[in-house]
Amino acid sequence: MAQPPAARELPRDAGRGLRVGIAVSRFNAQICARLLESCQRALGELGVLPADVVLAEVPGALEIPPALQWLAQSGRCDALVALGAVIRGDTYHFEVVSNESARGVMEVQLETGLPVANGILTTENEAQALARVEKGAEAARVAVEMARLRAALTERSR
Repeated sequence: MAQPPAARELPRDAGRGLRVGIAVSRFNAQICARLLESCQRALGELGVLPADVVLAEVPGALEIPPALQWLAQSGRCDALVALGAVIRGDTYHFEVVSNESARGVMEVQLETGLPVANGILTTENEAQALARVEKGAEAARVAVEMARLRAALTERSR
């Protein structure tokens, strides 16, 4: 069976000069707070200054896409990060929230051209979500890598 490609190691200053918007859900607050903490830590390690991070807190995962859209429209961001946790319950609501939040995140990315790293967890239970809070850091690295790729491709086309 083929192995997935290894994560790309980014230079320690890969995020220097970048402005990153983060839309984070307050629903499942303990998990989302840890996702945000790991994301902000990774951004700092990559050289993104705290003053260059714009944070938008929203009630739940379905509210993340419009917040991302507004961040993109503000012109203040080079990349965006979506953070949230959707945990399966006893109803169909899990599928609706999971699918629609993912669709909305992708639509923002395609409509605006800004990279959006999707760090919205979709898990069966709280334990699985807590085991994945470092996905916030992974989302930070993806956002920085994609912002640099976008800039490089734009520069090459000139």
